[in-house]
Amino acid sequence: MRIERAVGGRRMRWACALLLAAVLAAAPAWAAGDPAGRTELAPSLTGQLLIAAPEMADPRFRRTVIYMVSHDASGAFGIVINRLLGKGPIAKLLQGLELELDKPPAIDEVPIHYGGPVEINRFFVLHSRDYVSPHTRAAVGPALLTSDAEIVRAIATGKGPRFSLFVMGYAGWAPGQLESELARDDWVVAPAEESFVFESDMEEMWKRAYQQRQLEL
Repeated sequence: MRIERAVGGRRMRWACALLLAAVLAAAPAWAAGDPAGRTELAPSLTGQLLIAAPEMADPRFRRTVIYMVSHDASGAFGIVINRLLGKGPIAKLLQGLELELDKPPAIDEVPIHYGGPVEINRFFVLHSRDYVSPHTRAAVGPALLTSDAEIVRAIATGKGPRFSLFVMGYAGWAPGQLESELARDDWVVAPAEESFVFESDMEEMWKRAYQQRQLEL
């Protein structure tokens, strides 16, 4: 899997690693796998859902639903949205980022999600389109991706996006790799909607997404 550079400096990674260590010590770890062969580029899946087929053998991705942040000739990048790792106090994250608030945070704790097996110590916020910063990755679809300290401050003070998922790691594919996996029916595709991405019951998300799959790409 191809490693892409996330926005955010050393301090951000240290703070997130601190939070991860505090609340996710017992969480399972999934190692990166070997790349598959390459085939002709499929239509872009940016802004859509990539859903593991029932026969998916790879335990890192079994019954996963992935929001595709980007997909083009250079490869693909997505965030798993249906695996919760644990919860942690927002105060610890703020402390690690050396962020001070004028009043107590609007929320006490944040759920931390497993975003994928690549760079599990990388921190991202997948969020609704009502929040944009200079560090937000531009993309089509109902969700955007940001990774910087200020979005944490915004969420902690109630000024952030309406919906957000704190995630560690991501799923990445080298050029042509995802096309090969699609060709051998490892994945199916479904349209993504904001309410589904951010408000679905995580236990039922894979089943619901699979039922909404496109029968043909």
